[in-house]
Amino acid sequence: MTKLDQIRLYLDQKGAELAIFSDPVTINYLTGFFCDPHERQLFLFVYHDLAPVLFVPALEVARASQAISFPVFGYVDSENPWEKIKAVLPNTAAKTIYAEFDHLNVNKFHGLQTIFSGQFNNLTPYVQGMRLIKSADEINKMMIAGQFADKAVQVGFDNISLDATETDVIAQIEFEMKKQGIHKMSFDTMVLTGNNAANPHGIPGTNNIENNALLLFDLGVETLGYTSDMTRTVAVGQPDQFKIDIYNLCLEAQLVAIDFIKPGVTAAQVDAAARQVIEKSGYGEYFNHRLGHGIGMDVHEFPSIMAGNDLVLEEGMCFSVEPGIYIPGKVGVRIEDCGHVTKNGFEVFTHTPKELLYFEG
Repeated sequence: MTKLDQIRLYLDQKGAELAIFSDPVTINYLTGFFCDPHERQLFLFVYHDLAPVLFVPALEVARASQAISFPVFGYVDSENPWEKIKAVLPNTAAKTIYAEFDHLNVNKFHGLQTIFSGQFNNLTPYVQGMRLIKSADEINKMMIAGQFADKAVQVGFDNISLDATETDVIAQIEFEMKKQGIHKMSFDTMVLTGNNAANPHGIPGTNNIENNALLLFDLGVETLGYTSDMTRTVAVGQPDQFKIDIYNLCLEAQLVAIDFIKPGVTAAQVDAAARQVIEKSGYGEYFNHRLGHGIGMDVHEFPSIMAGNDLVLEEGMCFSVEPGIYIPGKVGVRIEDCGHVTKNGFEVFTHTPKELLYFEG
């Protein structure tokens, strides 16, 4: 059964006539065609009893038509997209419609309401469920993305210098990845030195790499349609014992959580396994985010590995394990690997060493 067949079956089970998709990643997942429409309109219409229809900006029609076998329609910038959609669709009388509410902004929703008078229902949970368990092929692609992430962080290590700034190091990482055929990082690369790393989502800048401090790298790549994400924190020069102790505590929390993961435990229990290590040492308030996020075609996707999430883990689920300790003005440490649940545990996609690495200042 194809992914589109799964959507049709779900529509039949719900007594619905139509599913509408506007998320480019979901459309890629269902059809194998990807484009970023920017401010233009992109929709996939899946009927329970008619051929699907893909609606794209006019400049994407030729490429889309080569990638898929069902009808493709486009519009030029001077046309009203909603009027064009209404004109090309085979049926606009659906009474029950499903759409991904997480990706349906107000402008798109109002536009669709000028075409359809039926009731809209949320398809997001079903699509999340479809994407939750990765196939062997998907996991293999994520392994490859992880290998490139390991290469990228090694480039960062090779460019550590007190004469370099955070953004200097980022430029070297991303330049080398381009040379190796990586067209896109999976998110904005972060290189954060000293106290700047004490902000979980700090902003890299023209700060020179600090001596006798910790240096945090958070990066990933997108390749073959799938993403990677990893974080390593390293020592430059000789950081004081307090910083080293915080690093070792964070590493212990990560290793405990990874060792705990297996089919049958819940997402909340995995979060607790790491969090309890940090809380017992008195630093719980400085671990101020969930333990992990799902990963796949999107770098952040369902599920969240966090307190209150009773989702039972199954083989093939993919997510990050990334405890962090951030003490403002003093130190910031995060250690992250993404991986997949196996029959007996958890296999990571990235393999850069995690014992504290030292680099000359």
